[in-house]
Amino acid sequence: MAFPGTFNINYYKGDTYEFKIYPKDANGAAFPLTGYDLSEGSTFTISTERGLDGFAESLEGFSRISADRTHITCAITPNNGSQLDSTQSYVYDVEIKKAAVPNIDFYPTVLTLLTGTIVVTDEVTATPFEES
Repeated sequence: MAFPGTFNINYYKGDTYEFKIYPKDANGAAFPLTGYDLSEGSTFTISTERGLDGFAESLEGFSRISADRTHITCAITPNNGSQLDSTQSYVYDVEIKKAAVPNIDFYPTVLTLLTGTIVVTDEVTATPFEES
């Protein structure tokens, strides 16, 4: 496995920024996402710093494993973006998690697939948007 990869994001405040991760193993083959919960098996965590202090001040972006288990879709939504300050730099991690299967696995699995920085650019117009 060649995790984590690095991808730096330039985010325009107020917009939706979506990206998809197609994880590969060390040989370039698709990494199997079987066993990872579709709705809670991945996280996209954004913070001003790494470590416990950063985690305490973090926010969660959208993250979901696809139904066909080929990729993870992540997004900074307008609601997430409204909490980001253009004078601050950010870091993020995208992780997948799988619980141990009794009599098969000895321990749960946590893998960081992608990491990087986020630079925020303020928008010209502040159009309010309410998420449902």
